[in-house]
Amino acid sequence: MMKMRRFGAKGPEVSALGIGAMSFSDFYGPTSEANSHAILDAAIEAGVTHVDTANIYGMGRSEEAIGQFLKVRGAGTRERFHIATKASITKDDDGNRCFRNDLEHLEAELDQSLARMGIEQVDLFYIHRRDPNVPIEEVAGNLSRLKEKGKIGGIGFSEIAPSSLRKAATECHVDAVQSEYSLSTRAPELGLLQACEELGTAFVAFSPVGRSFLTDDPIPLERVEDLPFLKVNPRFQEPNYSANIKATEGFRALAAEVGVPAAGLAIAWTLAKGEHVISIPGTRSVAHFAELVKGAERVLSGDEMAAIEAVLPVGWAYGDRYSADQWVGPERYC
Repeated sequence: MMKMRRFGAKGPEVSALGIGAMSFSDFYGPTSEANSHAILDAAIEAGVTHVDTANIYGMGRSEEAIGQFLKVRGAGTRERFHIATKASITKDDDGNRCFRNDLEHLEAELDQSLARMGIEQVDLFYIHRRDPNVPIEEVAGNLSRLKEKGKIGGIGFSEIAPSSLRKAATECHVDAVQSEYSLSTRAPELGLLQACEELGTAFVAFSPVGRSFLTDDPIPLERVEDLPFLKVNPRFQEPNYSANIKATEGFRALAAEVGVPAAGLAIAWTLAKGEHVISIPGTRSVAHFAELVKGAERVLSGDEMAAIEAVLPVGWAYGDRYSADQWVGPERYC
């Protein structure tokens, strides 16, 4: 049975497992609206209620797929899901990537997101990336204005440091912080998980299966060149790629011994790290989605947690999680 968790101290109850809807665009390979709808149908069947998207995923394509699903499936479908989206990543007048956290930009982007999904309110709205030139307290205030207008139900930030969360929380309650977290990326344990728990903020873990390394079927090296994000990512470049495949062999063997798909075991481990943790893997496969669900339903014993962390101890991964360009925006912290 699907675990349910409170989405922060002041939020609704949602499934511990969510859907990272970046996969509803072609980020990890070609997909289709029909395929995305099949995953959403499987989510309803499994009791998965949280869907996490963003305006830049496929330049609106992910949101459009969700909107069409809600429209086609009809009455009552919207109420089955807790929907989150994000904004702030954009381009300046010269076409260069930049971040905007001002109210005018956020509201304009949010209005477009709501239109694409055919809804009047999104349950959670994140600042996708911070503009370092704007105090985060001011940004939190901008999000509060959108909440007062009834356009968003909750306030969130993506990839911020614990210190930034604490500053934002002086302005308003922050419902969620999203960051990469898995057995291969443990940085949130250096204060962010703890700050979220202390402040009653949900911690939303994206890429919980290590961008495929923590699965039974990692993305093959020959496919990496076709994926713009991964082909420049240090962990997917040689010799790191082969080293990471070899390092995770023991994890796949342990998953087989435990009787859980490797991806499912990675999800189970992530959810065991705190009752305030929500895990949002992405997938283009209904079969893979079923593996993720199995993991969310699994409760690991202390011995199993110790065995997992013995085969993949802190710091095992080869290569940084982002390239220098990919690090522009996310906040580093210690």
